[in-house]
Amino acid sequence: MVQTKIYGLRAHLDPIKLQLSDVIHSCVMDALQYPADKRAHRFFSLDPSDFFYPTGRTERYTIIEFSMIDGRTVEAKKQLIRLMFERVQPLGISTQDLEMTIFENPKHNWGFRGLPGDEHQLNYKIEV
Repeated sequence: MVQTKIYGLRAHLDPIKLQLSDVIHSCVMDALQYPADKRAHRFFSLDPSDFFYPTGRTERYTIIEFSMIDGRTVEAKKQLIRLMFERVQPLGISTQDLEMTIFENPKHNWGFRGLPGDEHQLNYKIEV
């Protein structure tokens, strides 16, 4: 399970939502061996008065948070980050304007399709 939250200024984020979602999903699939039919992205398009960012960033500053069941290797997570930096640049998001965080939780801390996560048989591997 990987759920993704994307934060940015409305004027920049709204026009690229679909393309950015496609980029994120391609990176998750490639780095984490995630299935193509599993996509959970939520966009938080903010007004300038609701989004403060560090000096040296532009209006394209974007924060991406990945929440996932733990079990991926450090190298798989680093690969996800590397791919993201590489693949978002054609969308106008520079490496300086992209920040990502990966949050991991054990399976039993997830609940979906009526059961705790550790009681599900997933159709994809977590340990990659």
